[in-house]
Amino acid sequence: MNFALSEDQQQLRDVFARFCDEQIRPRASAMDEAQEFPQELFNKLAEIGCFGLRYPESLGGVGCDLLTFCLAIREVARGSLSLAVSASMQAVMGTHFLHEFGNADIRERLLKPAIRGEKIGTICITEPDTGSDLSAIATSAQKSPEGYRITGQKTWITSAPIADFFTVFARTGAEKRLTIFLVERDFPGLKVGRKIEKMGVRASPTSEVFFDDCLVPDDHRLGDVGEGEDALRRVLSDVRILTGALALGVAQAALDDAQQYAAQRKAFGRSINRFQAIQTHLAEMGTELEAATHLVHYAAWLRDNEQPHRKEAAMAKLFATERAVAICDKATRILGSYGFAMEFAAQRYLRDIRFTLYGGGTSEILKLLIAKEMTI
Repeated sequence: MNFALSEDQQQLRDVFARFCDEQIRPRASAMDEAQEFPQELFNKLAEIGCFGLRYPESLGGVGCDLLTFCLAIREVARGSLSLAVSASMQAVMGTHFLHEFGNADIRERLLKPAIRGEKIGTICITEPDTGSDLSAIATSAQKSPEGYRITGQKTWITSAPIADFFTVFARTGAEKRLTIFLVERDFPGLKVGRKIEKMGVRASPTSEVFFDDCLVPDDHRLGDVGEGEDALRRVLSDVRILTGALALGVAQAALDDAQQYAAQRKAFGRSINRFQAIQTHLAEMGTELEAATHLVHYAAWLRDNEQPHRKEAAMAKLFATERAVAICDKATRILGSYGFAMEFAAQRYLRDIRFTLYGGGTSEILKLLIAKEMTI
């Protein structure tokens, strides 16, 4: 297998790297402190094609593979994980099922504008008593002459306070199997609840969402009745690989800042990067980041080449996120007391990176999945 990036991939990565350095990094700390969604930067990401990277040209997209998308979103995360999380939701999970199952009207009114950044989408899976256990989802959709009536509550919904449409998983029929529905913002019975205050990714708004006898037309059911869980599992590996790429971006930023600080900070008459204690930290950080990068790229390559990749996607997400947490922690240690100061970005990396531990499956769940795949 050939992991060498193509010229097109390198060029696209460079476009997003420049955008990160020129547009995102100078504003990242202010975005975090204000805890406000960066609408202007979100719009600029749309202008450079971020939200259409995974969709065909016929819809206004680019039609690139998963590895290419990972290269781009890693650069966004290197600047701000908050922005990268919102962008990932918009470019993948918030719009995926509209592309897979939506009719011509839905694609024209919602998907195409979302690719252009004119409308914002999100996905509603997690509930107050439901995380990794999909079988515990309690939100229900009852068939009625007008369509379906959804009742239930979702939580930890990324972009919910600003979303124009919601992809909702609810139980239907006598067998209570999961079905996917598209709920638009103005549908009666939908209410966006309180904003969840988080210690990290604070510029990416997250909230609860309530459905109180929310009427959804028949043509807003996405896919067949009862096919929701299977459809979700088909894209979970993509989400895990993507989450690994987000972690790589934050880890890269932490390593870059640590190296720069170690080169400038002097103690006992020389730069601290000349001391073995600091060198061992940097060596470990660099090695862990390189290994994580290879795992993420390998899993994406398998996915793009239609090879079995469920185990590798879980491994990539597990290793990349856990190592990224360790890298961000080491960065704060290299900065010493400045790693504890709000004026330096190291503390933001350490707060933000923990977000990647949860989405797409916790480390504990991933370990069980990997172990099961290894015994088959």
